[in-house]
Amino acid sequence: MSRRIVALDENIISPDCNEEPFPFNNFSTELTEYSRAATHSSSPSLAQLLNCVSDTREDHAAHHAVDMSPTSTELPRSLPFVLSFNNLTYSVQVGSKLTLPSFLRRSRRPTTAVATAGEAVAGESLLAKTKTLLNDISGEAREGEIMAVLGASGSGKSTLIDALANRIDKKSLKGQITLNGEVLESKLLKVISAYVMQDDLLFPMLTVEETLMFAAEFRLPRTLSKSKKKARVQALIDQLGLRNAAKTVIGDEGHRGVSGGERRRVSIGTDIIHDPILLFLDEPTSGLDSTSAFMVVKVLKRIAQSGSIVIMSIHQPSYRILGLLDKLLFLSRGQTVYSGLPMELPDYFHQFGHPIPETENRTEFALDLIRELEGCPGGTKSLADFNKQWQQDTKHTKNVAASSFPDLSLKEAISASISKGKLVSGATSDASGSASSMVPTFANPMWKEMAVLSKRWMLNSWRMPELFAVRLGAVLVTGFILATVFWKLDNSPKGIQERIGFFAFGMSTTFYTCADALPVFLEERFIFMRETAYNAYRRSSYVLAQAVVAIPPIIILALAFSVVTFWAVGLDGGSSGFLFYLWIMLASFWAGSSFVTFLSGVIPHVMLGYTIVVAILAYFLLFSGFFINRNRIPDYWIWFHYISLVKYPYEAVLHNEFSDPSTCYTRGVQIFDNTPLQVVPYSMKLKLLDTMSNTLGMTITSETCLTTGPDILDNQGATQLGKWDCLWITVAWGFFFRILFYFCLLIGSKNKRR
Repeated sequence: MSRRIVALDENIISPDCNEEPFPFNNFSTELTEYSRAATHSSSPSLAQLLNCVSDTREDHAAHHAVDMSPTSTELPRSLPFVLSFNNLTYSVQVGSKLTLPSFLRRSRRPTTAVATAGEAVAGESLLAKTKTLLNDISGEAREGEIMAVLGASGSGKSTLIDALANRIDKKSLKGQITLNGEVLESKLLKVISAYVMQDDLLFPMLTVEETLMFAAEFRLPRTLSKSKKKARVQALIDQLGLRNAAKTVIGDEGHRGVSGGERRRVSIGTDIIHDPILLFLDEPTSGLDSTSAFMVVKVLKRIAQSGSIVIMSIHQPSYRILGLLDKLLFLSRGQTVYSGLPMELPDYFHQFGHPIPETENRTEFALDLIRELEGCPGGTKSLADFNKQWQQDTKHTKNVAASSFPDLSLKEAISASISKGKLVSGATSDASGSASSMVPTFANPMWKEMAVLSKRWMLNSWRMPELFAVRLGAVLVTGFILATVFWKLDNSPKGIQERIGFFAFGMSTTFYTCADALPVFLEERFIFMRETAYNAYRRSSYVLAQAVVAIPPIIILALAFSVVTFWAVGLDGGSSGFLFYLWIMLASFWAGSSFVTFLSGVIPHVMLGYTIVVAILAYFLLFSGFFINRNRIPDYWIWFHYISLVKYPYEAVLHNEFSDPSTCYTRGVQIFDNTPLQVVPYSMKLKLLDTMSNTLGMTITSETCLTTGPDILDNQGATQLGKWDCLWITVAWGFFFRILFYFCLLIGSKNKRR
């Protein structure tokens, strides 16, 4: 009966639709002929058609006719996948509410509003210690069909989709989920399925075509040629109806881009690029107008007909969308109140005693009735009980219909699906092992993932140059201010003091300018979680690629700051001194960027992250040894001195400036500078030097060197480590925080409910 409903709207959902799904000059004729022939049989998948296409580079040499007859023995006539879920139950702990003693409470009328053990509101226990989000949910979805999960807000739609997509911890979820009668392993499910979130999580400055191409690079195997990946993307663009928007950027609040409906279809495309067997969607029509919502579901219908199982939650489908759906599952407070075909809704509610008027939308009437029952004392318990009885009455009929599907094991079904051309991330049709062994965990090696991630970041950043320009401008302005304030410092005692102040402020500035790395991961956190949840790439690849991409900008920043300040301030060391100064600046930017990146993996909010970053960097500066000497820091705080990121680059530049013992910084009467005696006449200072010489038994003249570079280092407590030691420790801090960032992603991005 469901097939007849679809046929009523055949002019809408037909894969032909007078459009050519693969507009390539070299083989459009073959595909058009096959498309016409396919209308008399099962709809071919895009991958099936694509597998029949040879590499475009070979097409230039010779044109080969492609035998794409539907009677070909190479293409199985059907791929019978059946996803079953039985007795799914999921509860969460909630805090119990404090209540007044019974003698202090107002007496209530003894009506049926008081819940009893038998009349408890579905979904909540009487003691309010646990809340049941799913209560004994069962159902079945088949290949080629769209199952829609409906219900009011809070009914458990998204929870059920999460349960089926393995986004709930197995320890918390009770029940069984099987594919072709076999329990789905997590590793296998990640490869053969896709999950489309309710929010459109995309890079704003990439075009539609680039977004899908990057998804193809992640999900399709490296053995597939570049030209075939491009062909797959072009075919998918046509299937999604995005040809006119292919070269348009996605856009965001500050950049004009594609429409909301097109954005939603791009989100779906990024997750189905590998032609998954199972497709889960959480309210894909939310926030869209009627036409855009219909276009999205129309695309999903084509995907289902290509050999996939599509399960989605939807809030309130229109009449046109209802014609595209094959099965409906209504939920109310975690309980099933209807499970069946769309055309069976009138008979179901007629038997329940609430016939659906012919002029009303079936789903709207059902949802309104469910909301009305939820407001009654007994809730929807009566409707849930009626559904169980109705399911028992129609069970025999459904079993007879189900017997028409071939009974293949999961391994055989996957093998047949791959033979048909489903692009399951590099899977092989070798059915000698288990079903999980037929599909690799990741489609590409680590180096390939790093290359694609780096390319995507650089392309997205290149189109938003204002972000790096602001950061570079901040560094240049800071360097210019420091250079003009500390212009050409001399080697007097005052010059020493000013040099040390410049070093402390300059080193801390490099860390503060790294704070802009905080929102980078926070903005793409959910993109990362979506892509890694189904093994698009490794978390280690993401961390390494992010570190590689961060290096070129910090090289430019370090070079700009060093060039502006080194000679203007009059720092010592010549060319070798400048090179080390550049190296320590580069190491400081590296450590600061890594530290802020690590914090972005721990702190989920931008404003909170900025507050914590500024506070911690202030503590690092406080304990760096500039404000208080290491020897005078209390023992209970000395540990903070050694973990201060500012300490090591600060001591490194001190060594670079003051390590030469032949350079004198205090001679003769300069010893009285920065003391009350600096105002006395020069002749009096000479007499004081004579008096000191007689007292100490040594000769001190106006040219005697009293303070050298090593004396200053000793004064500052910077004698434990050499300058190269400080440099390598600073670099090591950067790697240490990158490793911590990796473990944060490993632990904190499971993306599963507990």
